[in-house]
Amino acid sequence: MFEIESKNPDEIIITTKKGAIKFDVANAVISANLPVGEITGPGEFEIGDATIRGVLTESHKTIYSVEIGGVHVGILGNIEENLDDIIADILCTSSIRAIREIEPKLIVAMGNVDAMVSDLKLTARTEKKLKIKNLESLPATKEVVVLN
Repeated sequence: MFEIESKNPDEIIITTKKGAIKFDVANAVISANLPVGEITGPGEFEIGDATIRGVLTESHKTIYSVEIGGVHVGILGNIEENLDDIIADILCTSSIRAIREIEPKLIVAMGNVDAMVSDLKLTARTEKKLKIKNLESLPATKEVVVLN
């Protein structure tokens, strides 16, 4: 089980039993109170229960693929490049193109929610935190969640 929350449009925080991992998409920085400090840019990392792969895009930005307990979380923000490198059951993005190409079960909106739900013909629900038990607990049909 893990939780996803967001304090601002460029950050996603994933909390597991072993701690919290903050992804700052705008600055390509991962913070998790590690002895080595923050992790910057692309690479492969294991932090607690999470296996993280940071992918360098064509425009030298970093997008993230995170796997926790068999659930894949893609963290893109507004980046629309290298989408083939991301597998996601849950996609944290503001990109309609990314949602269409990756086809996640659950979307965590990181930007203009109104345009997203209108274009995708979906409704959005608002949560403080998104609690994920396992892959089977994800919705059967695509949903948009706004974290605040």
